[in-house]
Amino acid sequence: MANEGPELSRRKLLGLMGVTAAAAIDAGTAIAAPAVAQVGRTARLFFSDVGSGTNVMLLHGWTCDSHDWSWQLPVFESKYRVVAPDLRGHGRSEVMPSGAYSPADYVTDIEALILAGYQGRKFVLVGHSMGAQIAARLAVKRPDLVRAVVSIDGALGFGAAAARLFSKTAQDLADDDPGMVVPALFAGVYDPATDPAIKRWHTRRVQGMPKHVVRESFGPLFTGPEQVGVDEASARFCRRLTIPFYHLCRDPAQARRMRPWFSNPRSKVEAWTGAGHWVMLDRKDDVNTAVTAWIDAL
Repeated sequence: MANEGPELSRRKLLGLMGVTAAAAIDAGTAIAAPAVAQVGRTARLFFSDVGSGTNVMLLHGWTCDSHDWSWQLPVFESKYRVVAPDLRGHGRSEVMPSGAYSPADYVTDIEALILAGYQGRKFVLVGHSMGAQIAARLAVKRPDLVRAVVSIDGALGFGAAAARLFSKTAQDLADDDPGMVVPALFAGVYDPATDPAIKRWHTRRVQGMPKHVVRESFGPLFTGPEQVGVDEASARFCRRLTIPFYHLCRDPAQARRMRPWFSNPRSKVEAWTGAGHWVMLDRKDDVNTAVTAWIDAL
């Protein structure tokens, strides 16, 4: 970028020095800098900030990173101001020590990121899988920061059969190598037409992650007293959401079960076929069209 000038160079330096770089990033910049959380055990997050218009933040799922949104970024960044972070322990963000991977830890990071650099602005949070649960939790905790949530096969609303599978997976992760357990789990949630290159990408990525991050991030989403991903606990949690909520999932039974849970008249729940868990990869053009249309109608 030949015309960056001293101000943009200063912002890059602030990020490298560990100063709160988020506060210095303007809309339209194409840089990606770490942000420092302000209190407690918040993590330094790598994120990109590109575009102008409606504030949109993309939150990836468990064992993933913001590259999962590569098929959405060109479209979204042409319409909105898009912030795409890597969650703690994932991608290029800070790896925290063991014991720092509860859903509340992830929520606090995103809350701190918004407060550090985007005070007075509300975001539409678009989350996939674990990222969608984080988005929903933040919307309940800080509705003043969240305008709406899009949940792409989010970690919410699962029934008893899924609860048993997730409980077993949590135990398998504790007992065995996550680099073997996770690809085996993912094998059951791809669509037959999913590109084999995507499957290989996911396998190699998780095998390069710190094992404690993989192990400790999964279980609390679906097990324990604070979980909101399965059974009645998920229903009670979702009924607390007052902002517009768009949930698209792959299971028609799940969609029917969840539709009465959301009170905002602009909320909707849809079941999508012809896609695996990474709906935004398998049906990228359809997802881009549907999600941007819903955001634009808010």
